[in-house]
Amino acid sequence: MPKGRVGKLVGLTGNSPAPPRTLTGINEFDRVTGGGLVPGTGVLIGGDPGIGKSTLLLQAMAALSGKGGHVIYVSGEEAIDQVRLRAERLGVAGRDVMLLAETNVSDILATIRESAPVPTVVVIDSIQTLWSPVIGAAPGTVSQLRAGSEALIRFAKQTGASVLLVGHVTKDGQIAGPKVIEHMVDTVLYFEGDRGHQFRILRAVKNRFGPTDEIGVFEMSDRGLQEVDNPSRLLMGVRDTSTPGTAVFAGMEGSRPLLMEVQALVSQSSLGTPRRAVVGWDSNRLAMIVAVLETRAGIAIGAHDIYLNVAGGVRVREPGADLAVAAALVSSLCAIALPFDAVFFGEIALSGAVRPIGQTEQRLKEAAKLGLNRAVIAAGAETPCVTGVDLKLMDDLSALAAWITS
Repeated sequence: MPKGRVGKLVGLTGNSPAPPRTLTGINEFDRVTGGGLVPGTGVLIGGDPGIGKSTLLLQAMAALSGKGGHVIYVSGEEAIDQVRLRAERLGVAGRDVMLLAETNVSDILATIRESAPVPTVVVIDSIQTLWSPVIGAAPGTVSQLRAGSEALIRFAKQTGASVLLVGHVTKDGQIAGPKVIEHMVDTVLYFEGDRGHQFRILRAVKNRFGPTDEIGVFEMSDRGLQEVDNPSRLLMGVRDTSTPGTAVFAGMEGSRPLLMEVQALVSQSSLGTPRRAVVGWDSNRLAMIVAVLETRAGIAIGAHDIYLNVAGGVRVREPGADLAVAAALVSSLCAIALPFDAVFFGEIALSGAVRPIGQTEQRLKEAAKLGLNRAVIAAGAETPCVTGVDLKLMDDLSALAAWITS
């Protein structure tokens, strides 16, 4: 074995310059990546087919080329004319984005290396179509995906170009292909949304050069994806404040507070096993909330059909939504509308106690900005003084039910 090169050891303390960033010009995209693309990195963007991944990247690359960036867009799924038609529909046909329709990894790399200057960003749409002639397997197989991704990421490290890899997801929401691809790249983004709604969320789940769980919010229109600067106002929409079963949840997505409307409908069931239909939340967590309401708070709700929906097509992952869900369920069961200016957040324990969650001040400030001047939170939560917001502290679900029915 040849003798290795001796490296330089350094301590934990010290100053290291921040990595340079390439801004695309689409603020929501740059926000999720941590302030722009870092040169020499690989970014994997996953999402359902037809959700808008290609549209988002074409708009981002067109904006980047307008700022002087050299961009190459490689399409393995569509012909050049199809990409051009999309560019015309999006109003970016005049931008200096170079196109290539190819699936052979060796030919792609040879073409990119011959281009001058070195590209700022290379988009590969998508990795599932790539194949390498040195691998004796069909395109889309694990070995082809791994070899193609490795070659493109190596190119990024050698040249300083940013490589954006588009990947489709499986039916359970995971990027199709070996998990090792997510470990190879520097950033993993998921483009989420319900095709029945106009909202789309770009979410960072891995980022070596920025925060994770950061989101960017877009709205799909006939002119492509539009950035949403104030998603809370858009997601809440026009509320029907007189209908029981609706509660506003103040959530956090990364560093951004987000207000969402939780809608519940509790009705008499004629079935031996009552229905449970959940959209935008964890069905297992709903079952837990129902069991705690019945066992700890004495609310007979388990024998009813329950329908729960998070408005706007957003999916909530925070346990802090427990209190809003419980309030919406009790409101619907008792046919009592919740205060129109109240916001709810807090985690519910199996004992029925309401537990505090973090970042209370940011949530309350967002609520105050949208005119919600009452907040129902856990009794043990930090209670920052936010102008215009009155706090209602809850110890447990029994106290919540008593407050709603009083």
